[in-house]
Amino acid sequence: MILTSADIGSVNGIPVTSAARTWLDLAAVLPFEDLVAAADHFICSQTRSFGHNRIPLCSLEDLRSQVERHVGTRGIRKAREALELARVGADSVPETKVRLAMGRALLPEPILSYVVCDLSGRELVWPDLAFPAFKVVINYDGGHHLSAAQKESDIRREALLAANGWISIVITAEQVRERGYDGVVRRIKEALIRGGWASRG
Repeated sequence: MILTSADIGSVNGIPVTSAARTWLDLAAVLPFEDLVAAADHFICSQTRSFGHNRIPLCSLEDLRSQVERHVGTRGIRKAREALELARVGADSVPETKVRLAMGRALLPEPILSYVVCDLSGRELVWPDLAFPAFKVVINYDGGHHLSAAQKESDIRREALLAANGWISIVITAEQVRERGYDGVVRRIKEALIRGGWASRG
């Protein structure tokens, strides 16, 4: 297969396929949800008042351009469908899979990279996913949340959310192992209903 200049990048002067082209090549081998998660990772861009900022490997438009220019490539239909579900702001594969499970459950779409502020506008919490209209936030707590320092930070996070009237749902890897992503989404649905969302079914 012939590569064009748009398909090629470089790392330390060594020619490699560009991030967008690499993602398109992954469409031939990755399961669908993993391909969506890969797209989320490639396009993730975040600027926070704490921690590390995220610089995207490419843009969503770069990925779309690859799909448009390579009609007939193996996995192209999967790639096109995956881009419909890709969103900027996802921090991890589990976060993407929780969001996709919410879509299957016909829940409203969450906002990524949302900042919870107090009444004075001071930033309090950066949840993974948020439903500001219903004051519901979701956080996926992976393995690094088991450290003593992170546990203390998580306790402060939950206290700040509760003090400001937010409903907080914390999802862990153990919960996903026990119930699957579709199972843990039931808790999110219940929280949304408590927050005032009228379920459609």
